[in-house]
Amino acid sequence: MPEVDVDALDEALASGAPVVDVRTPEEYGQGHVAGAVLLPLGELGQRHAELPTDREVYVICQSGGRSAAAVAALNQHGYRTTNVAGGTSAWVESGRPVVEGPAAR
Repeated sequence: MPEVDVDALDEALASGAPVVDVRTPEEYGQGHVAGAVLLPLGELGQRHAELPTDREVYVICQSGGRSAAAVAALNQHGYRTTNVAGGTSAWVESGRPVVEGPAAR
């Protein structure tokens, strides 16, 4: 399964890469990577068509487990997705900022 660390995610974000956060709305609201779009793992089956198919999408959760499951499922359906190892926890531990608040509607 394709996987990157938070340093590589930071570089990808700088070039405009899309990031999907598969945590719950509550977790997302407590702090998420700036620019990450909320798409809870439980809604992935119904909402995966919202993802771009023409470029790499980075998938993040809290520690990497749920995002790994999402990446495996999405890649089987033809998406180009990459797991963010360590998730939001690793992002915060690296000293990078998070945005608090609910997802935009």
